[in-house]
Amino acid sequence: MSTSELDWFKSSYSSGSGDDCVEVAHTPATIRVRDSKNPAGPHLTASPAPWADFLTHLTK
Repeated sequence: MSTSELDWFKSSYSSGSGDDCVEVAHTPATIRVRDSKNPAGPHLTASPAPWADFLTHLTK
């Protein structure tokens, strides 16, 4: 699946002023993260278990 076919949503932690925006898209097998200011640029891809671990550590 190409990144243009994914349903991207903006993080609730992103700035309301339009900068510092992170978008996330997920499929059953992957979680993808990108900078909303550069959607064609590089993005991070993780499987669900490591992503869940990452989020757990962010909230501590």
